[in-house]
Amino acid sequence: MYTKDKLLSHLQRTGYLTNPRIISSFSAINREQFLPSHQHIHAYEDRPLQIGERQTISAPHMVAIMCEVLDIEVGHKILEIGTGSGYHAAIVADLVGNTGHVYSIERFESLALLARKNLQHSNITNATVEIGDGSQGLPQYQPYDRIYVTCAAPEIPQPLLDQLAPNGKLLIPVGDFYCDLRLVKKKGGSLDTNTICGCAFVPLVGKYGY
Repeated sequence: MYTKDKLLSHLQRTGYLTNPRIISSFSAINREQFLPSHQHIHAYEDRPLQIGERQTISAPHMVAIMCEVLDIEVGHKILEIGTGSGYHAAIVADLVGNTGHVYSIERFESLALLARKNLQHSNITNATVEIGDGSQGLPQYQPYDRIYVTCAAPEIPQPLLDQLAPNGKLLIPVGDFYCDLRLVKKKGGSLDTNTICGCAFVPLVGKYGY
């Protein structure tokens, strides 16, 4: 049975966790807080787990990859598409610190309400969870220093590119379940896109999703 310490050791040994700040955030957040009680025994296994509404909490190694690639800094304003139960948002909220903020949008009201409760119980005060179509982003809080998407899109939604700040970064899985994790860097008026790795995510549903 994996404990938090064993999981952290595994993620560092396999190279998924290298940044000391991200290691600290993973240490600070309890994954079981974001899982149904019957899943607590599996909390520190490195795999996705069901959280309801046919949705999953991402495997810890995928959360680590996304945090490492995004190069999140203290004070950043972040947009998350697909809150789920709030675990990924909690890690990122810890990374941006009290001067930063995470805005997250979830299409399932039940999960959004659960995430708000989980974040509150984890003493996360710099994260806001909204309910709606994440494929259209959250224009009311733009621009964002970083945007990341926790579900697979058929293409990169234009609204997310529009809401990205100059010199900002967008990380999104593109494909149909089995997909490519793509990093987009906005440089002035141009976009630089690279594929980071293969991955598997539930589909993005909405105007610019499936």
